[in-house]
Amino acid sequence: MMTAALTFLLLLAVGVPIAFVILGASTIYFILNPLMASIVAQRMGSALESFPLLAVPFFIVAGAAMARGGIARRLYHLADGLVGHWWGGLAQVAVMNSLFLGAMSGSSNADAAIDARTIAPIMRERGYSNGFASVVSAASGAIAPIMPPSIGLIIYGLLTDTSIGKLFTAGVIPAMLITAALLVTVRIVSKRRGYAPERATRLPAPEIAARAKSAGWALAMPVLLLVGLRGGWFTPTELGAIAALYAFVVGLVIYRGFHWSETYDLLRESARTTANVLFIIAAAAVFSMILALEQAPQKLIAVLLGVSDNKWVVLLVINLLLLVLGTLLEGLALMIILVPVLLEVTRTLGIDPVHFGIVLVFNTTIGSITPPVGTVLFTVCSITKCSIEEFTREALPFLAALVAVLLLLTFVPPLVTVLPNLLY
Repeated sequence: MMTAALTFLLLLAVGVPIAFVILGASTIYFILNPLMASIVAQRMGSALESFPLLAVPFFIVAGAAMARGGIARRLYHLADGLVGHWWGGLAQVAVMNSLFLGAMSGSSNADAAIDARTIAPIMRERGYSNGFASVVSAASGAIAPIMPPSIGLIIYGLLTDTSIGKLFTAGVIPAMLITAALLVTVRIVSKRRGYAPERATRLPAPEIAARAKSAGWALAMPVLLLVGLRGGWFTPTELGAIAALYAFVVGLVIYRGFHWSETYDLLRESARTTANVLFIIAAAAVFSMILALEQAPQKLIAVLLGVSDNKWVVLLVINLLLLVLGTLLEGLALMIILVPVLLEVTRTLGIDPVHFGIVLVFNTTIGSITPPVGTVLFTVCSITKCSIEEFTREALPFLAALVAVLLLLTFVPPLVTVLPNLLY
């Protein structure tokens, strides 16, 4: 085990992608035990033999079609109509736009990349600092993994055998709270720096209604998701297929945002994203097996219960642990590795798996925008050419706001569980 741990740290230190870090360390562990050397490939294959996992590529295709199909532009205009008259108008629009886009992409990376490519350049032209524009793009991406159809919640549901419908429903109120916290943070920072509103007054109600109508087909998608799951009409996998078809038809036929000739590029982009996600899942499954063989869950339970048998204290310790690990490891890989371990802890303490799922996914999302290894951080900074140092300075108030919401969701479970309990 020690050799595998040293291999893990060495590969991480030299900048190897996290999926290969996990796989490399796991392979070393099993090679040192010749009787189990063949298990790596078997475990990777079996981890992907899951029908519900088909929901992941379907929702990725849906998100890509939404981004290309003219939907993002209509949602931007709607967001501008709602909050463009507030302090830091463009930044407020970026946050509100992420709430709408998050209900379609399910990915913080995809959502942040759209804002970094479309809204951040306009913000710089209007006098916003590059660091502020970059941080707003990245921080607002934290909404997407909590809003349905969140890929992170799908994976958590599969790992823990928790209802994905309940998880999707549970994410609605937390997503609204994250949005509100970011809007307030933007207002405070913008007022201090003099980042003016886009216009002096609110748009007339008929104009806002017209923009909402223009984006109606896009706004209908999250409603379709929740109603379809709650009504039991579709499984998550079937709903993913319907969402992909819906987004494709809306973008191609109704909004005419892309042409038939672009279909291949759209599917190729989706296939690459899917391959990245599934490879991490397969590699992490091997690592999870090592944790099981080494009895890591039992040892971690003993350690955490040694700290306290109070579930609130244990949840605080878990949050602190995840926030630290999230600065070093990719969120999805971290979740897949630790969920089987932490699930035993939460079961022992009687913590609701739906509540814990929202807290866990949000926590790992915060890690994705924190240095030194935040994946969303690097995605945005590579697009905006912002330095890590400038990003880190500008990110502090936004990280404080996100952590405050995380603690609120942790210690006030009804904020997460009230909707699923009401509807299910």
